[in-house]
Amino acid sequence: MFHRLGHFVVKRAWWVIIAWVVASFALVSFAPKMSASTDESEFLPKHYESIRASVLQEEKFPAEFTPGAILLFERTDGGALTDADKADMAKVTQGLTDKHVKLVEQIIPPSEKSTSRDGHYAMSMVSIDKTKMQTDEYGDAAKELRTEGKKLAEGTALKFQVGGQAAMALDQKESSSATDAITMVATVVLIVVIVGVIFRGVLVGWLPVLLSLLPMIAASGLIAFVTKLFDLKSSPIASAIQIVVILGVGTDYFLFLMFRYRERLRAGDDRRSAVANGVARVGEAIASAAGAVTVAFAVLLLSELGMFTALGPALAISVIVTALASLTLTPALLAVIPAKATFWPGKKWMEEPKGARFHKLGKTVGRRPGLVAALSGGVLVVLSLAGLGYQGTFDMAKSMMPKDKESMVVMDSLSKGFSAGAADPTHVFLSTANKGGGPLDAAALDGFGAKLGQVPGVAGVAAEHKTSEDGTTADFVVTLKDAAASNEAIDSITELRSTAHAAAPSGSEALIGGTSSVYKDINLAMTHDYKLVFPVAGLLILLILGLQLRSVVAPWYLMASVGLGFAATLGATTLAFLKIGSEPGLMFMLPIFIYLFVVAIGTDYNILIIARLREEAREGRSPRKAAEEALRHAGPTVAAAGFILAASFATFMLAGNVLFAELGFALSIGIALAAFVMAMFFTPSITALLGKKAWWPGHGAMPDHGPESIGGGEREPEPAGRA
Repeated sequence: MFHRLGHFVVKRAWWVIIAWVVASFALVSFAPKMSASTDESEFLPKHYESIRASVLQEEKFPAEFTPGAILLFERTDGGALTDADKADMAKVTQGLTDKHVKLVEQIIPPSEKSTSRDGHYAMSMVSIDKTKMQTDEYGDAAKELRTEGKKLAEGTALKFQVGGQAAMALDQKESSSATDAITMVATVVLIVVIVGVIFRGVLVGWLPVLLSLLPMIAASGLIAFVTKLFDLKSSPIASAIQIVVILGVGTDYFLFLMFRYRERLRAGDDRRSAVANGVARVGEAIASAAGAVTVAFAVLLLSELGMFTALGPALAISVIVTALASLTLTPALLAVIPAKATFWPGKKWMEEPKGARFHKLGKTVGRRPGLVAALSGGVLVVLSLAGLGYQGTFDMAKSMMPKDKESMVVMDSLSKGFSAGAADPTHVFLSTANKGGGPLDAAALDGFGAKLGQVPGVAGVAAEHKTSEDGTTADFVVTLKDAAASNEAIDSITELRSTAHAAAPSGSEALIGGTSSVYKDINLAMTHDYKLVFPVAGLLILLILGLQLRSVVAPWYLMASVGLGFAATLGATTLAFLKIGSEPGLMFMLPIFIYLFVVAIGTDYNILIIARLREEAREGRSPRKAAEEALRHAGPTVAAAGFILAASFATFMLAGNVLFAELGFALSIGIALAAFVMAMFFTPSITALLGKKAWWPGHGAMPDHGPESIGGGEREPEPAGRA
């Protein structure tokens, strides 16, 4: 199949290139516009309690004031607010009201209740049209409030800042755009430099980047259509990850093909034959690797979190498009560019290096597979043990933005001046609406509120509760002792739910809403995903490996090594950020991302090595000799691909926020372990130890009757002095 594909692409190279250009720009031209959601509750299914509480709130308290932004006032000298300052605050809020900022519905001036106990801070609540939360206009409202408010505060002793949901949406958008730009530039520079050094050429360094542009454009168009068609949610971190996936995976597959292409040129093939034979040799490995990654991503459709149900298909589409480009667009371009131009200005690309380090590594693995397996496996096990100290955290706002962003500064100031949970209280709704009952018994409400106030972790319950117009629902505002996104607050929600559910009078039900409740449900959804998504993905990848290798045995130890790689990556990240660093926990989504990239993409390197091992075994070599030759020939590819992808993920650490620092470290160390420990040492050494048993029920020494060359191509002139 891949022999025929290679032959077809070489014969019709220009048509293939034109088809890619036309299809890519057509897709992106007609694609619908996408917008990213920054509201975590939008990623949860409707059956979760926090979402049911939100729906009830909208139905029974449609006009309830919900602050979309918070205006924070403090003195520039850090002192306590004076009467003159309070007069200036009133002028600023009135001035902003008179400006009639678009989408702003109401601005409540600061009062004694909204002033901190030490008198250093005062806050003003701003209501913004909730129907526009997922539009750019919502953040623009915060931007105009900042600009106009600072102008109004000029000439006073006040420092004016804007925080809250709208401000976070604005800052997150700006931060995300900066992250995308940093990631793109840093990744491109890494790829160009490293690939150029590996092949000692200028054009060859740029080729993987240039060849990624069309798949990136085409994938973006397809993702927009799919997102719109199935009404999926898009996460603000998706675009940065998609960039690295297409550039990183595309470069991996480019290297898979380029090393084989150069190998066939050195063996005497003409340029077109070398391209076609390269596709014939590595096409199955690329397709299998892409299949494993695609399956791992697509299985996220089973997730209960909309963030992942949207991210999974988006990344799966990106990998499929990238793999198709690697098997068609890349060979088409190589077929029309003379080899001398591809490797210019290098002059020794036709010479086989003697005494190469990978030849020595191969000999070491072939001679002492038991020792190599023990050492490489031991490294993975030791790092895995560090993962026992894993602790998750749910504060996405703080993790996704630099600490110096204005909305983050406001959040920290509110925590200092008020109860940590005061800026984002929890709502407990007691209702008979869903039970078909009548109005609530007013006599029972005070006792219900008193029980809520006795829950550990609750700082207080508002003295007055609101009741809906029909009398069926009461809203109790509960202030927690801890910040809404903290693990302590989430634990308090567990206790609060138990108490509220038990204390609800007969014929009514209690529902807990608010940010802390949303994070509690995200935690429950993640537990569901761990139990379902991981096993299903593992079984499907196992099936793909079995079909590709025609073996029952090899896929099991390959998956075991990848599982060890996952645990080792989580352990190394826990060690770096929790034991050595001072973070309170790792972002709750980190294990999923480690699974996505270390388990899925890390399997690529195992597939490439094991495919070469099988090829060498089929040519009649002993298991140990096959391991030696596999490392000699495929080792450079794995090392180069792994190093580039790990370095690409490491660029995330330049974004300046905790989430991307953790992602960058975890994914780069995970890919490095997958390439340099699992694929380079653990997998070939285990295969060498098992011998022909690794290929059961097939037979490793089965001759390969596949075509060796394709004639009819023009011969590349041999460089002078070729060995």
